[in-house]
Amino acid sequence: MRTHQHRSSATALTTVRNLGILAHVDAGKTTVTERILYTTGTTHKRGEVHDGTTITDFDSQERDRGITIFAAAVSCAWDGHRINLIDTPGHVDFADEVERALRVLDGAIAVFDAVAGVEPQSESVWHQADRHSVPRIAFVNKLDRAGADLDNAVASIRDRLHTVPLVVQLPIGAEDAFRGVVDLVRMRALVWADGADAYEEGEVPAGLREEAARRRRLLEEAVAELHPAALEEFCVRSELSAGTLTGALRDLTRTGEGVVVLCGSAYRNRGVEPLLEAVVAYLPSPLDVPPVRGMLDGAVRERAADPQGPFAALAFKVHATATGRLTYLRVYSGTIRKGETVLDATTRRTERVGRILRVQADRHVDVDAAVAGDIVAVIGPKAVRPGATLCAPGAPLVLEPPTVADPVVSVAVEARRSTDTERLMAALVRLAEEDPSLVVRTDAETGQTVLSGMGELHLEVAAEKIRRDHGLDIRAGRPQVAHRETLVRGVSGLVYRHVKQDGGAGQFAHVVIDVEPLAAVDGEEAAEFAFGSSVVGGRVPQEYVRAVEAGCRDALAEGPLGGHPVTGVRVTLTDGATHPKDSSEMAFRTAGRFALREALRASAMVLLEPVVEVTVTVPGDAVGGVLGDLAARRGRVSGSATRGGAAVVTATVPLAELFGYATRLRSRTQGRGTFTTRATGYAPAATVSGTG
Repeated sequence: MRTHQHRSSATALTTVRNLGILAHVDAGKTTVTERILYTTGTTHKRGEVHDGTTITDFDSQERDRGITIFAAAVSCAWDGHRINLIDTPGHVDFADEVERALRVLDGAIAVFDAVAGVEPQSESVWHQADRHSVPRIAFVNKLDRAGADLDNAVASIRDRLHTVPLVVQLPIGAEDAFRGVVDLVRMRALVWADGADAYEEGEVPAGLREEAARRRRLLEEAVAELHPAALEEFCVRSELSAGTLTGALRDLTRTGEGVVVLCGSAYRNRGVEPLLEAVVAYLPSPLDVPPVRGMLDGAVRERAADPQGPFAALAFKVHATATGRLTYLRVYSGTIRKGETVLDATTRRTERVGRILRVQADRHVDVDAAVAGDIVAVIGPKAVRPGATLCAPGAPLVLEPPTVADPVVSVAVEARRSTDTERLMAALVRLAEEDPSLVVRTDAETGQTVLSGMGELHLEVAAEKIRRDHGLDIRAGRPQVAHRETLVRGVSGLVYRHVKQDGGAGQFAHVVIDVEPLAAVDGEEAAEFAFGSSVVGGRVPQEYVRAVEAGCRDALAEGPLGGHPVTGVRVTLTDGATHPKDSSEMAFRTAGRFALREALRASAMVLLEPVVEVTVTVPGDAVGGVLGDLAARRGRVSGSATRGGAAVVTATVPLAELFGYATRLRSRTQGRGTFTTRATGYAPAATVSGTG
């Protein structure tokens, strides 16, 4: 039996791994995290999602709903390495939580269901990780389930994620009989006895030797195609040594040219130790990733992961607890000690760090200092928001914050008792501070307080958090989606002349603009706005051109159809004129704003609404009713398949039509149907309006 020494004191940067667990809902992310904590000796009892005993799903709502809502950070030790692990949500409504986590991670484990393969949300989080260039390894989970098929799951990884899967394991046994794997790198069998916490290593079973040799050969050929040094050895020896193969797999993982694929059953505790070994072997340390880049006085600066360098950290999560405000940091450079003062470079305020905590989800261990490469929580900062940069006061730097998606769903909220109105506003403000994807505003027409977020579930969770954490009795209205407006047909040569004379210096600006739809590129959704100038002869100076662009951006805030934001517009400034005394940037900005407003009123416009891809999994005898219901909700079915004895229907449906769908689906399928959604952008709404 193989044993491991847990040396939690190891702090060298080469022995640190900062990684996240990414997946679709119910692929087993949280169970994988819990088994990692158990296997590394961090916990002494296996947490179960269905029992509500998990470490990372510690919030009461997570345990009630059986899903991950808030990204949870944990730290554990394995084979002399410290692993900082973030368990991220899999539900589309909490994609922004995933975005903030990915911004600070060096690597990730992508978990896939062995029956379902790549599912819509796992595809979405994979592309999120692509945008952040986060190296990944894949873990095909639930091989003990009926219908589990590693080859089908791997094929879906290749076809849907457009990457090269490098499969390093072969299952021993199938479905209920799954009991271990063949390690194709070392050509050894790893078998878990029933109830055992560790594997027994031995010879490859006789019945699998031929298949294992064939798959090892396929792995070597795939690696040699991608890795020059491996190709050189393969050409000379017609095979790869275990050392060369391991080194090449590490390089290909870190460049993103390939993804190492492992398999197992986290629930049965099979495959977790090899997964940890792969994390250590293939995923990068903080020293293996490029230096972080930030801005200082308008210039780009780099900071290497050096504990002796100037301190710089990114706050990626804020969580208010009963005992204080926790600010989660990824330290990129330098060292921070408790009691020190740091600068919030975003707001230019100084903050004192009272305590530094090594995080175990909702449990914490005090430490005296944190160094480059660490992920920790600090207590003390009062006003730091997610996305802020904390740095040494003498060496300021602003790191790029995580992007925040625009909210797509809104509800009006009010306290049932008028005396609670002020408390409700305070609670909403605190909620928006913790979660930047929540937006609170007061409707100018109705005076109602409106809470906007990423989906119906997102807003339900927010409202329930106010009820539970603040003891407020609140009422929420019916959700409303966020519409957009866009061009169908534009106008050319629109002339706008802005002249204002009321004593003193006047205002003069003359502009001529063309307005046209902004086309999508390579199947991607069209950009929001593009601006160009074809003015010749210096008729409009460059600083005034920039002012016209700023004015056009102002005009995009409210479209002519219903005051919704306008998207997908290209504006070209074709001509203009100035006055030697009365022209100014302000005059041209005003002219740009009113010119585009006038142009939009003269154009053919269309109202857009958010649409989502819905994947519905139902028993075969319920398909007809589900298809009829989707059609009634203006859904367009794009595919159907049979998987694991159930029917899987994929359709594109307007988001507004899905409010309350969960209850409807349960009643139509006697509680056996499930569905997931993935945002796909905007499409023309049912009611099309236009002018021009």
